[in-house]
Amino acid sequence: MANYVFVHGAWHGGWCWRRIAEPLRREGHRVFTPSLTGLGDRAHLALPEIDLDRHMADIAALIESEELADVILVGHSYGGMVITGVADRMATLVKELVYVDAFVPADGEAVMQLLGPNRRRQFESLPPEIWLLPPISAEEFGVRDGADRDWVDRRCVGMPRRCFTQPIRLTGAWQRVPRLTYVLAAQYLRSPFHRYAEALRADPRWRVAEIACGHEVMIDAPDALRWLLRDGAASGERAAQ
Repeated sequence: MANYVFVHGAWHGGWCWRRIAEPLRREGHRVFTPSLTGLGDRAHLALPEIDLDRHMADIAALIESEELADVILVGHSYGGMVITGVADRMATLVKELVYVDAFVPADGEAVMQLLGPNRRRQFESLPPEIWLLPPISAEEFGVRDGADRDWVDRRCVGMPRRCFTQPIRLTGAWQRVPRLTYVLAAQYLRSPFHRYAEALRADPRWRVAEIACGHEVMIDAPDALRWLLRDGAASGERAAQ
C-alpha cells in the first residue's frame, strides 16, 4: 500500500485526479486529492492574499494531520511549485516526487518568470486590481475529447495572482528525496515544460518518461500515468496510452 498525495495545477481542483485516484484506491492505496485554497471545491475561499506559501501550507497540513510517511507526492503543472516547496520542508516524509508536465523551480523563481513569453505578457498586462488570473482553455491545453474539454472548462476557476508572482524559497533539501521522476506530456508542443525533461535526462538522480498526450495528462492518459506511478519506469522510457 502506497501513500499518494496529488497536487493539481493552476485553475484546477482535486476533481481533475478522479480517473487516477479511484483505480488506485481500488488497488488498496491511500490516495489524497486535496483542492488548494481558493480552487476546486474551495473556490469560495478565494482571496487576493492567497499565494504559493498558502498552497504549500495546505499540503503540509494534510501530510501532518494524516500522519503520512513515505509519501509519493505528485504535482501537475503549477503543482510542481507546491510539491517542491513542501518536500523542501518535509523531505524525510517524502519517498518520491513526481512532476507531471510541471515546473521544477530553483530557489527564488516564480511561476510568472517561468512561463512562455506570450503567456507572461498576457498575464502581466492585466490591471493590478485583477487578482484572479483567467483560466487557460482545455482546448489550448490539448484535451482530446469534446466532453472532457467541456468538463475542464466548466470546473476551472480563476487563479489567485500572487501564486504566480511569489518567488519560492528553497534550501535544496527537496533534492534528497530518494526518487525523483519527471513525466512529460510529449504532445503539448506550446509548452514551457519540455526544457525540464531535456535537462533532467542527463541527471542520473532522475527518471524521465513521456506520455503521448496534451498537458492534461491525468485526463487524457490516466492509465498510462497510473502505470508510471504504480509500477515505475526506467529512465527515458516512453509510455503511451
